[in-house]
Amino acid sequence: MKRTHTCGQIRIGDVGSSVTLIGWVDVIRDHGGISFIDLRDREGKTQILLHPEMPGFEAVISAVKPESVIQVKGTVKAREVANVNANMGTGEVEVEAAEVIIENIAQTPPFPMEDGKTEKVNEDLRLQYRYLDLRRPSMYGFMKTRSVAVNAARAHLNELGFLEIETPYLFKSTPEGAREFLVPSRVNPGQFYALSQSPQQYKQMLMVAGMERYYQIARCFRDEDLRADRQPEFSQIDIEASFIDREDMYAIVEGMMKRIWKDALGVDIQTPFPRMQFQDAMNRYGVDKPDTRYALEIVDFTEEFRNSAFKVFAGIIANGGVVKAMNAKGLGDATQGEMKTLEEAAKSLGAKGLAFIRVNGTEWKSPILKFLSEEEKAALASKLDIEDGDMVFFAAEKWERACSILGRVRTDSAKLLVSRGRLSIPADKYNFLWVIEFPLMSYDEEQGRFVATHHPFTAPVPEDAHLLDTNPHAVRGQHYDCVLNGWEVGGGSIRIHQPELQKKVFEDVLKIPTDVVESRFGYMLKAFSYGAPPHGGIAFGVERLAAILTGRSGIRDVVAFPKTQKGQDLMANSPSEATPRQLKDLHIAVNLPQQQA
Repeated sequence: MKRTHTCGQIRIGDVGSSVTLIGWVDVIRDHGGISFIDLRDREGKTQILLHPEMPGFEAVISAVKPESVIQVKGTVKAREVANVNANMGTGEVEVEAAEVIIENIAQTPPFPMEDGKTEKVNEDLRLQYRYLDLRRPSMYGFMKTRSVAVNAARAHLNELGFLEIETPYLFKSTPEGAREFLVPSRVNPGQFYALSQSPQQYKQMLMVAGMERYYQIARCFRDEDLRADRQPEFSQIDIEASFIDREDMYAIVEGMMKRIWKDALGVDIQTPFPRMQFQDAMNRYGVDKPDTRYALEIVDFTEEFRNSAFKVFAGIIANGGVVKAMNAKGLGDATQGEMKTLEEAAKSLGAKGLAFIRVNGTEWKSPILKFLSEEEKAALASKLDIEDGDMVFFAAEKWERACSILGRVRTDSAKLLVSRGRLSIPADKYNFLWVIEFPLMSYDEEQGRFVATHHPFTAPVPEDAHLLDTNPHAVRGQHYDCVLNGWEVGGGSIRIHQPELQKKVFEDVLKIPTDVVESRFGYMLKAFSYGAPPHGGIAFGVERLAAILTGRSGIRDVVAFPKTQKGQDLMANSPSEATPRQLKDLHIAVNLPQQQA
């Protein structure tokens, strides 16, 4: 090996030892003839002392620049007490160099290579030089935490008897899901694979095949519009098991999360996780992935306003809508600009406006106040615990839209309250939650038919199965989401395993034509007819878990080589054009969109 120790390994007990280190030059300091180099690798830094008497001293000092790679052979010495650096693990020692071998001279980096400074650099430039960005200690820490988390999941599942099995990336197209990446088949002209959006159907086939307990760290691909928490390719911890029910899956996952948090952060999380029905989550928090670290809960006032003189509320209720309100306690001093931003957020979700009551002392101020009766005001004051300095927001819409509007207002209000120091949302508090019993189906107005809320393989709650013929919207699914601090970190379900029920869902409920069902899912229905076991599974986004573990707001910092919002890899300059020969071999012609004048 070119080294005896890493740059973060040497301690006071090594004084007097001969060592060889190799790494990157972090900093060079000239102290009037004597020079010091901080040598860095992924494990830390060691200070190197270079005397002018060292062979090749002048050549080294004149040639070496920051980020150059050098090998150092020398002796470990204790630093003088006054020079001990308590901020470095190796701060009590230094290596007096006897020989320095220059492995590679670096050009001047295009941006500062220091944590705290690099983050201020344009992100496109950082992505163009991603190999330099990743060299920073903080980025190494993110990658290491991700690796520890994945290995913890593997260890837990292995101990439970799961088999790690790889499934193909190249699959058949299933256009009813997210947009797919199509891959032309050269040997089958005019035909295409799709890059797998997830191993869903393959892992169900593994259950039919008797594997019983499967997992893999699966690569998934979706040709979607991108944002900070979305990439065209991503990884998930994919799990499927036979002969289980929902309680079994909860226990498997809770043990895995406990192992991940302990190994990655040294934190003991509490199990079992609380459970909350979808309906309850929406009613209380306005979202199916609530952050329960703070209150600001939504309250229903439909009955209080059913016969109200305020015709806007009463009319919406008469047409099947609801009235809900939320007290953003302490936000009574919201500025006009902040109120405008909150209103625009509400409108983006379908609200016509954002009714409110601002509380100043004992005085309530609101454009709608003159329409409210004393009884209605008393109900608001009692159920919302209204006090001086509060701000009450209303939503009057159909149930799901009203919930979603106030859910967004709740989240945005919390951010404003945190910025004012009136609400504390501890970053080191991990509120895990199971959200369960989602609607199995939702009605798509554009398509004029029901669509699967999760996916069409999710089994209905047994006592609701009879409603598939008469009221699909009322059927609850055996679908479960693992939620953490406002993020959905994993989702899954118990699957349909009877071919008759699966075909019924495809054809009778989802109205997928029989020939389409046969073309896309015929092999699955056939497989189910050969004795499919009861089974279920779940998948966790590796990037989202890693981002939460490392305290990042988006996932790009925990992806080694991420794409931009345009799906571009700026380092490798991809995607790129195919050559005419490649297109000819694939029997493909490129038809570019016409540029507008």
